[in-house]
Amino acid sequence: MRTLVLLVLLEIHGAAAGEYFLFLFGAHFQRFMTHSLQYFYTASTGIERFPRFVAVGVVDGEQIDYYDSVSEKNVLKQTWMEGVRDESRITDIRRGAQQSFQGNIGIAMERFNQTTGVHIFQWMYGCEVDDETKELNGYEQFGYDGEDFITLDTKSGSWAAPKQQAVITKHKWDSDTANTAYKLDYYTTICPDWLKKYLNYGKSTLKKVISYSYYFFKKVIELVTKKSNYCFTLKKNV
Repeated sequence: MRTLVLLVLLEIHGAAAGEYFLFLFGAHFQRFMTHSLQYFYTASTGIERFPRFVAVGVVDGEQIDYYDSVSEKNVLKQTWMEGVRDESRITDIRRGAQQSFQGNIGIAMERFNQTTGVHIFQWMYGCEVDDETKELNGYEQFGYDGEDFITLDTKSGSWAAPKQQAVITKHKWDSDTANTAYKLDYYTTICPDWLKKYLNYGKSTLKKVISYSYYFFKKVIELVTKKSNYCFTLKKNV
């Protein structure tokens, strides 16, 4: 059961200028026979020296790519990802998402009657497959300032709005039947297919990552304690 995803963005001293490292950890660590593909999009405002938009992809806890609003270019983080997909197209998709998210965070601020300050708007989505049971689960949710904003039920296609400010969005998205059909297809077919492809290309590296996940977790905790600049959470009940 996944109960919490902790998103930690670190600016490591000595790293290349403008490069941020992302670590994901929490109570949702996969069992050894469960594989996952996840995407995290984050828009922010009011944070000095930090990109206003960041997007990353993650396979089995291993970051596969990175995009931010400073470089406006998608960068692969794994050599085995080279040639797997059209990276220029991914860059175009991320640029479009950047524009959309910078608008969305402004809308969210208006709904919460906010005009200034530090605010975070996040989108997390993905799928996971159990190797033994073949059980498939998809998930998609948006968070604002560390709390759930709106969440998709990937089985029924309906949206849940835990915040009153998200109700108008829920009604709008629930009525978009074409988008709902696409979402259901994505989480039952498209996402699992891409996950399978990534696992095939990165199987040697990813097996090592899973084997040492606990060790990595401990080291990240130590690093976060010493050098973390920004830490945001998204709750997810499944």
